[in-house]
Amino acid sequence: MEGIAVAGTLVVDTIKMIDGYPEKGMIADISGISRGIGGCAANTACGVKFLDPSIPVKSLGLVGDDDNGAFVVEQLTGYGIDAAGIRKTPEAATSFSDVMTIESTGERTFFHDRGACRLFSPEDVDLEKLDVRLLLLGYGALLDSMDREDKEYGTIMARFLHDIKKRGILTAMDVASTRGAERMKQLVLPSLKYTDYLIVNEVEGGMLAGIEPRRADGTLEKERLSEICKTLKESGVAKWVVIHAPELGCAVDESGEYFEEPSLILPKGYIVGAVGAGDAFCAGVLYSVYQELSVREALRMGAATAAANLSAGDAISGLRSVSETRKLYEAYGVK
Repeated sequence: MEGIAVAGTLVVDTIKMIDGYPEKGMIADISGISRGIGGCAANTACGVKFLDPSIPVKSLGLVGDDDNGAFVVEQLTGYGIDAAGIRKTPEAATSFSDVMTIESTGERTFFHDRGACRLFSPEDVDLEKLDVRLLLLGYGALLDSMDREDKEYGTIMARFLHDIKKRGILTAMDVASTRGAERMKQLVLPSLKYTDYLIVNEVEGGMLAGIEPRRADGTLEKERLSEICKTLKESGVAKWVVIHAPELGCAVDESGEYFEEPSLILPKGYIVGAVGAGDAFCAGVLYSVYQELSVREALRMGAATAAANLSAGDAISGLRSVSETRKLYEAYGVK
């Protein structure tokens, strides 16, 4: 089997560049508006495809039978993604986000309607026709139907990942930091024993492991990142636990060895927006897994792919080929 499938959240992002977050009741100026696709089933799929167009990439998800749903399918198809596995429903609108991005820093805040993503379930995926080598499912804790309880496996998502692995397909999972820590654990931890590669940010990893990754002053506590990786590995992840933060990426491999690589040092003015940066990092890691690269190479590719993403206001426009992405690491990576 060849290729990568990315299943789960599909979104239309309306990205609004603003001068800052206003106080309650006050005004923020909008300097620009753009529309793009979002969610891991779009962003991460495109990230892998941009890195290496020769890799077959499928997007699996659920959209509404509306203009936004047609826009998602049209955009993905245009980028070379196989969108045949995206189903339409008349029961909900396509998921959308209003993304408020501070122009000077790239920081963003999402106002999100999960829409059709609430309904996405294993019944929307034809397992008999799923002939890929690797599947990423995301986002854990943000897919309502997948997050429902299952008496045998804990959640529907855990059952789904079990069924994927049973077909000989490697599994990966990304999650969303949208719930309280206890609820996150309840929804995500049952899936870890059926997950080969867990790829999360430091906030999500800390919530799942019950370990705060930052000090009181906001600085990253690197020793705690190692603890988080190892705790999540012990929770059942078969191969790698990978964590990304603005400062660095780190991972524990199947043998329990810990790796750490700093983020790229980008010049002033380089960062336009951070929408989809985590998905881009995830794409770099998935590409590396697919190509059987080392953990250290995967962390570097993730960092460079995220850096490429940061050069644009939306989640897709900054993505580049493997050779161009590696040039970013050579230019801005730690020597």
